[in-house]
Amino acid sequence: MQLNQAVSQRLSELLAAKGMTQYQLYIKSGVQKSTIGNIVNCTYQTVQLRIIHELCQGLEIELGEFFNSPLFKEDRLEP
Repeated sequence: MQLNQAVSQRLSELLAAKGMTQYQLYIKSGVQKSTIGNIVNCTYQTVQLRIIHELCQGLEIELGEFFNSPLFKEDRLEP
């Protein structure tokens, strides 16, 4: 799995767990709706850490919690 796919899947998981829509995350985080949609739909090759940080603030989680997932294990990610 590529890193951008792991980020996309993790964001989708967290939205579902929080019962939030992409629109609600936009309101709480300030990250543009189109950016959130592009991350969820995995249309970006890379995502800036600053954007992930802002999404975490909207999700009311720590940055470490975002990356605390089996999706980010080194043996699962492509180089």
